[in-house]
Amino acid sequence: MTTATVSLELHELEKMREEALEEARSIQSSMLPQEPVRSANVGISHAFQPAAEVGGDFLDYFEMTDGTFGLYVGDVCGKGLPAAMYAALAVGTIRGVHKTGLPAQQVLSTLNRRLMLRGATRRHAAVQYARFDPRTRVMQIAGGGMPGPFHLSRSGCRALEIRGIPPGLLDSAASYETSEIRLEAGESMLFFTDGLSDAFDASGESFGLERLQAICEAKFCSSEAELLDEIFCAVSRFSRGQTQYDDMAAAVFSYREEEGRGRTAGSTIPIG
Repeated sequence: MTTATVSLELHELEKMREEALEEARSIQSSMLPQEPVRSANVGISHAFQPAAEVGGDFLDYFEMTDGTFGLYVGDVCGKGLPAAMYAALAVGTIRGVHKTGLPAQQVLSTLNRRLMLRGATRRHAAVQYARFDPRTRVMQIAGGGMPGPFHLSRSGCRALEIRGIPPGLLDSAASYETSEIRLEAGESMLFFTDGLSDAFDASGESFGLERLQAICEAKFCSSEAELLDEIFCAVSRFSRGQTQYDDMAAAVFSYREEEGRGRTAGSTIPIG
């Protein structure tokens, strides 16, 4: 085999690799919202920064026909086209289930069963799914394998503890707990993947949840887009010069009470 032949084959392999990455990026882009949600009392925005090697982060949010709002954020283990394809499977399942109006924990249980049926080895998806009813101001949240989410209020930024097995990991019969939080006017929820908190600086220190919480507390009065911009800029400054190995995805959900309604302090109620 001549040097020219080897060079040509290497060029073709690199071309195929780039085409596969481009396909993965296209798949990943299709799993993100096209525009923010703006209603009388709800605002939702997101930010996404892909890694050099495509990963499996995904998120979406939407208003449902009954007037409630849905939101989910997920992170497939692994990278490249296989992770993007697995994320597409997870998104397709959630999109098919959430329209039925099932409670959050049942959406996660259904997702887990269907991913387990596929039997994809070495793959699973950490996911959080939330549903908000503006009439009651109650948000249901179920999840497994994800950090947070954070509840932003005038008293500070509080990390909620949402326990559960990442869908597709171990047991098709796994059940999920649902937590409920009642939002007061002006309060927000931050959902995010661990690409933000796990970003490293030159010394190997991670950005961490504490820094993320401090930003949320300092920018409590900011808009959804402004808060997301501050978070991503802070992570970028922190990890300057370092290769980004994981996708970074986040969504901010804000409740703005309509005029004339009363207020009740936020509270968390496990019901699973």
